[in-house]
Amino acid sequence: MKKFLKWGLIVLFLLILFVIGFGWSIHEPRPDPNPSAEADALARKMLQAVHKQKWDSTRYVYWNFANRNEYLWDKQRNYVRIKSGTSVVLLHTKSLKALAFDSGDRVKDKTEINDLKESAWTNFCNDSFWLNAPVKAFDPGTSRSIVELEDGRKGLMVAYESGGVTPGDAYVWLLDENGLPKSWKMWVGIIPIGGLEFTWENWTEIGEGARISQLHKNALISIPVTDVKGGKDPKVLGYQNDPFQELHNHLSIQKQ
Repeated sequence: MKKFLKWGLIVLFLLILFVIGFGWSIHEPRPDPNPSAEADALARKMLQAVHKQKWDSTRYVYWNFANRNEYLWDKQRNYVRIKSGTSVVLLHTKSLKALAFDSGDRVKDKTEINDLKESAWTNFCNDSFWLNAPVKAFDPGTSRSIVELEDGRKGLMVAYESGGVTPGDAYVWLLDENGLPKSWKMWVGIIPIGGLEFTWENWTEIGEGARISQLHKNALISIPVTDVKGGKDPKVLGYQNDPFQELHNHLSIQKQ
């Protein structure tokens, strides 16, 4: 038994060394920013390619992220419904006030509500960014630069110096001739390896014509964005009544 544990620890140690070595072998330093009018023009071309104006006029959006979290988002009222496993959170994204449910039952414990809300908020920030990050190229606290990568390709770097859950992150977009994203390379705080590249592919149109990528992948993993739908009315998404009425009533009572 001791011999088995000894060899098991050796294998685990070698595996850790391999992962660390592989990570450092593909790590790329973050390009230096050099904001310019040319970069802003390229970013605007990207916004046109993904039909940002159509996205802005699409009030309700539904999607499933990575077969893990389901979302219904009312962008006009800043309401979002996040379903993860047996839990459902109805969240107002501006005030972060929320209602929480587990297995259909209303959660009353304040600590549990707060835990579910914090998890839902973090997931929403991440998963909505993967849903349509191109439209956030001019968010407050961003800068745009045209940079050259180590392999010689040129891309549009959008750096997020403030805001969101992880300020300081940066992404380099690789675009086609029309400005539509083909992939991005990431420098994010939660991943120690810089320059990981994921595709933006399998584009579809929702709502008023907003373009959404339904698949992001690299050599190791795939991140699907499925069941994407959008419209000006919740009935387009299969809801006959206001899906956020309970949250709306809750917030109205709190204002009194």
